[in-house]
Amino acid sequence: MTKNKIRTPSYFVKRLRDNGFVVIKMFQEFSKTDNRAWTILVNPGAGSVFITCYFNRLNINDVEFEFNDGGANIPKNFFIKTDSIEVIIEYLINHNVSNRADWPLKQKFLRPRINNLNGTDTQQPARGQESGKESEQKSQL
Repeated sequence: MTKNKIRTPSYFVKRLRDNGFVVIKMFQEFSKTDNRAWTILVNPGAGSVFITCYFNRLNINDVEFEFNDGGANIPKNFFIKTDSIEVIIEYLINHNVSNRADWPLKQKFLRPRINNLNGTDTQQPARGQESGKESEQKSQL
């Protein structure tokens, strides 16, 4: 069995989401001469940390991650060279990037889940919004 690679965005994002972070894939189509592989945004609206993966930046087959939150909690131009996602997660938590499920803005950035059997949205409507059935019932009164 092959080992998961921390430099693949799908593995990296999945592991962060599994640990409670909200993650948005921002960009992964850099030019071939650029050492950047991909960029994601962690906890938009709260911590708002951009993580950029660099491959072959200083040495061949090296993987490094740059963290950027504008210097609010993380030093500017901070790089981590690691093969372990646990190091990344621990660093984010230690630098006040929330992975809590009750984070107030988390629901705003979650995708609605679609029930594949009948194509209906399984999430409840946002607060202050009515579902289609409720608005039909009110209009009939």
